[in-house]
Amino acid sequence: MTPIALPENTDRLLRPLGDNTMESLRQAVAVIVHDQPRDRIATIHYAANSWSATPAWTIPGGKVEVGERLDGAAARELREETGLIVDPEHLRLVHTIQVRVGWDGKSPFLLSVFLATTWRGELTNAEPDKHLAVTWSPSDARPLPMFPTSHAALTLYLHGGRGFSTHGWDEEPFDPRTLVGV
Repeated sequence: MTPIALPENTDRLLRPLGDNTMESLRQAVAVIVHDQPRDRIATIHYAANSWSATPAWTIPGGKVEVGERLDGAAARELREETGLIVDPEHLRLVHTIQVRVGWDGKSPFLLSVFLATTWRGELTNAEPDKHLAVTWSPSDARPLPMFPTSHAALTLYLHGGRGFSTHGWDEEPFDPRTLVGV
């Protein structure tokens, strides 16, 4: 049997933090809200902050709290950011992205992207201190610049692509910073 070659810097990613505690992969969630009859997607214009030098578009989502189920976190983030309410059991996992460097420039994270095709409420900017706008965008004319992970998840979902991708692990065929205007 041929040994498996591990990626470069694997030892850094699996380093012990304390006595015998291993660094865990952080979890984040996002929701593609697809209004299929009108073929539009809920998008958020995220204001510039410490980890995004310029405003950029994204889909609703955020960090998973300790002990929180992924589908519950996705429903919570969707409600907190857009005012839309979805039952967690009605969300469908459509994509997973393994990201090499997190939003804070530190350790990697795993982004689970869910699909919502039914919801209650009206789309609104529920966090105006963080977002410039929350709006419906045509699925075939998504706004740019967009966060690379949101762009990848939307593109692969809309074109029936693979349910898993990575960001920052391999040589990218494009420079994702161009999507966020860096």
